[in-house]
Amino acid sequence: MTMLTKIGNSQGIRIPKPLIKQAHLENVNLELEVLENGLLIKPITITGRDTWVDNIEKVMSKYANSKDEGLLEDLLNDNDLEEYEW
Repeated sequence: MTMLTKIGNSQGIRIPKPLIKQAHLENVNLELEVLENGLLIKPITITGRDTWVDNIEKVMSKYANSKDEGLLEDLLNDNDLEEYEW
């Protein structure tokens, strides 16, 4: 068991070394994810392009229900070219 420890204006926890090794958290960047009942700490493994699809899907899922305010329509709209002389 561990408790939060004050570190400057923040707080942190001390994780016992055996747990760090068991969870593969040693010398890696960490990702923190807030869950309903707590906090999940997991290592970030950067494998280059292997994670691109997952990362894009994760980001795009945030915008799945939002409406693009005409950006695509603006790009595809060529009405301003009707009066243009070639």
